[in-house]
Amino acid sequence: MKPELRIFAASGQLGYGIPEDAFRRGVAAGPHVIGADLGSIDPGPYCLGSGNMVVGGEALRRDIRMVLEAHKETGAPLLMGSAGTAGRRSQLDAVLEVVESVARERSLRFRLAVIPSDIPKDIIERRLDRGEVKPCGVVPALTKEELARANGVVAQMGVEPFQRALDMGAEVIVAGRSCDTSMFAAVPRMRGYDTGLAMHMAKLIECASSCADPGGRDAAMGVIGDGWFSVESMDPKQRCTPVSVAAHSLYEQSDPFLLDEPGGTIDLTGSKYEQLDERRVRVTGSLWRPTPYHVKIEGARLTGHRFVSMCGIRDPRMIAELDSVQAETRRIIERTFKDSIAAQEYSLIFRNYGKNAVLGPVEPDPTLTASHEIFVLIDVVGKTEAIAKSVCGVAKQFFLHLRYTGILCTSGNVAHPFSPDVMPAGAVYEFNVYHLLPVDDPCELFPIEMRQVG
Repeated sequence: MKPELRIFAASGQLGYGIPEDAFRRGVAAGPHVIGADLGSIDPGPYCLGSGNMVVGGEALRRDIRMVLEAHKETGAPLLMGSAGTAGRRSQLDAVLEVVESVARERSLRFRLAVIPSDIPKDIIERRLDRGEVKPCGVVPALTKEELARANGVVAQMGVEPFQRALDMGAEVIVAGRSCDTSMFAAVPRMRGYDTGLAMHMAKLIECASSCADPGGRDAAMGVIGDGWFSVESMDPKQRCTPVSVAAHSLYEQSDPFLLDEPGGTIDLTGSKYEQLDERRVRVTGSLWRPTPYHVKIEGARLTGHRFVSMCGIRDPRMIAELDSVQAETRRIIERTFKDSIAAQEYSLIFRNYGKNAVLGPVEPDPTLTASHEIFVLIDVVGKTEAIAKSVCGVAKQFFLHLRYTGILCTSGNVAHPFSPDVMPAGAVYEFNVYHLLPVDDPCELFPIEMRQVG
């Protein structure tokens, strides 16, 4: 019989403020492994394309301080992946600066493994020549021309680079782009626990207590044994139930039973969820189906620059005429710039919150009516900053003063909450590399750098 192994998910993502009470309960429970994500693809392509991070400053420093001190207190290895949001080298280095600064501040000593995930484009080009790069989902086939447009490319590592770093003596690991499961499944799989169960458990706890009822951001504990695992939120106000755990197994998945991971598929067809006590659920029956090993590669290209203007409308007459007012504003923009800016050099979108802004033309209930007040986001993306600013400024001004049927006011139609009322919203990126790359060695794209800290 294998002894129980406790895997502690410190946070769904470091840098957003770890809820402290639940975290302290988890540390006091004596985990054998501490894992945490430092990033995600969820914020979209901006972080990957720009190299900027979503989180930082004191919030990130606080959370890293907490997990490093938990590592010192428990002696459990600390595994952190997707450093700096997208896992690019510049983001990885920024996180490492925080890790080493906190270590100096707290007089901490540990063996640190750094695992970058940036992939040289020439490696991908050679694989393209051999026809080995395949789309991940419904995306176009990758071309060398599109690859060249990507502002850096990363690969998503599985458990194996973490395992190799631990074999090399790492006590703390900071890695680039990583599968969400990697930090939590690496040690159980190293120690011979069932792969299907280890991967399913990792899938559940990588979002911390989201698998509980009510779901949240509090720390969670996965415990794996011989032929089973259990999950528990460290917040006593949250309880895991068979329904909440089974439901979270479907999170971000297109298939409710088969979850693809590097090197295999988690098969949940025979999974059983049992209420172990008031707050814990035990899971059995999850299987691992090996497949040829592929890593996902991700890249993003610059597509333009965004300016926005925001305003509120409460006049029922204007709300009734909103579609026609915005259509006329669009026609004015086209006439104004027809000789200076090509139509394909910008996009203009009116996002009407309170009137189908979220689903737009695919809103399933046509009987819904507009709210008594509407918040309008004028969203302009231009080929250049100058184009975006010009189009947004003109659109804002005509929308503000356009006459419409039934109008009573003699000045502005809308209320702007901010000054300036036209604001830059940064560069705009889109994913243009979202593909699968076969590898013979799961670690071949992920060199490991060992450092002594403290």
